[in-house]
Amino acid sequence: MRSDVMKKGLERAPHRSLFKAMGYTNEELNRPIIGIAHAHNEIIPGHVELDKIVKAVKAGVRLAGGTPVSFATIGVCDGIAMNHKGMKYSLASREIIADSVEIMAMAHPFDALVLVPNCDKIVPGMLMAMLRLNIPAVMVSGGPMLTGRFQGRDVHLVSVFEGVGRVKNNTMTREELNELEDAACPTCGSCSGMFTANSMNCLAEALGLALPGNGTVPAVSAARIRLAKHAGMAVMNLFHEEILPRDIATRKAFENAIAVDMALGCSTNTVLHVPAIAREAEVDLDLNLFDEVSMRVPHLCSLIPGGPHSLQQLDEAGGVQAVMAELLKTETGLHQQVKTVTGQNLGANLARAETYDREIIRPVDDPYHKQGGIAILRGNLAPDGGVVKQSAVAEEMLRHQGPARIYESEEEAQEAILGGKINQGDVVVIRYCGPKGGPGMPEMLSPTSAIIGMGLGKSVALITDGRFSGGTQGACIGHVSPEAAEGGPVALVREGDIIDIDIPARTMSIHVDDAELARRKESWQPPAPKITGGYVGRYAKMVTSGSTGAVLKD
Repeated sequence: MRSDVMKKGLERAPHRSLFKAMGYTNEELNRPIIGIAHAHNEIIPGHVELDKIVKAVKAGVRLAGGTPVSFATIGVCDGIAMNHKGMKYSLASREIIADSVEIMAMAHPFDALVLVPNCDKIVPGMLMAMLRLNIPAVMVSGGPMLTGRFQGRDVHLVSVFEGVGRVKNNTMTREELNELEDAACPTCGSCSGMFTANSMNCLAEALGLALPGNGTVPAVSAARIRLAKHAGMAVMNLFHEEILPRDIATRKAFENAIAVDMALGCSTNTVLHVPAIAREAEVDLDLNLFDEVSMRVPHLCSLIPGGPHSLQQLDEAGGVQAVMAELLKTETGLHQQVKTVTGQNLGANLARAETYDREIIRPVDDPYHKQGGIAILRGNLAPDGGVVKQSAVAEEMLRHQGPARIYESEEEAQEAILGGKINQGDVVVIRYCGPKGGPGMPEMLSPTSAIIGMGLGKSVALITDGRFSGGTQGACIGHVSPEAAEGGPVALVREGDIIDIDIPARTMSIHVDDAELARRKESWQPPAPKITGGYVGRYAKMVTSGSTGAVLKD
């Protein structure tokens, strides 16, 4: 056993004495030691209940003959960090989370791991660590929040962000917003909808690194506790069968996960996280692969925020497994022989999948859209690509041309939008918000929600080298690369320049010729770093482009 180096033999008597200081018995130390990495805290709604999930995982490990040992990692709540300096630390936290799990598992050589995250950067961070360490492991998340109800309709966190714009636009009263604030997030769990956290939890299941149900079983259900117990038992089977994460997360498994990404209409942040996770598995995923898969995989589920259906409804309809079973009917299908943490291959898992609601999970011959949820746009404004959640874009905004309105920060843009300074037809450009320039590639949920709340969602586009929350809807194009801080073309756009967006054609261009752009580039000077000290200051010096997953340089 891997853990023998810290517990077995004469020389390890001092080590065993430290275990015994915590109450461990010889019988427990003779069993496989299973590390349980969790992110329980009291600042994130998706994490506040993870202590219960950890308790259930421990029960499962003990039932299967192991000794569970839990430890914690950090976590940032993107919603609470939104639209202030704290958001610069969110994406950057992903690397710290991965590193912290690696440190704990190397300093204390566990025989296997169970990873218990739930929210935006914590899920990919833990998956990165799982594949970097490559010891038997399984992930089980805390599960999604239930949707709220307000004035006879489903509501969620983004409803409140949009409510701010509606109050400014005089289409909602402050009293109604107060009531909505109380109703929108009715339970613990990751924010309700196909936002980033739930997207990544679903994709962990699609990759085969989490058990069926991981992405959709509600946080407050007894089924989530049972799932956690099964995860504890499953990791013991992986340990005995010597099945490692990289045996599961192969190139074919990632291709399956990207197909599910497109069918579900997941967050654009998956285009950052999936390549970063693949890199740890030593699998190279080019940005173009997302677009290639999107072209051939239909969009089968119309989920919040781009559609009306909730994660709970998706779970009741059959969940991710039912979506994958439906994708078997596409021309290219899925790779069914890939291994999963169930101990069986994907084909065996999907033989048990059923779809219970054909409106929630459409058949492949009657999809919501013929193409997948995400598109990659290129042109002289984004030579290395920009990302849009096309399934959440109104039909009339799939093609758009308008004058650029330039803002050097999210705060400036937010003030202009809520101040009524943006007109129908405009293209809001928020730059110097990339991985380096942000730093930390801050999310833009506040301005995108303000555009919707101000009634401009079907007439105004937004472009940024930053990124968007999974809660964003509308013609919002992020991850524009190269970023402005690196001298990318987005840094050279001037107020009033005409920008042309054609999502079906996968293009995004500025109506300025190459010679003029070259002249502008000669006079361009990089701005002073916004943060120079501390972790994020170091991060800005080491981070790579959004087009490569915003990973750190080797």
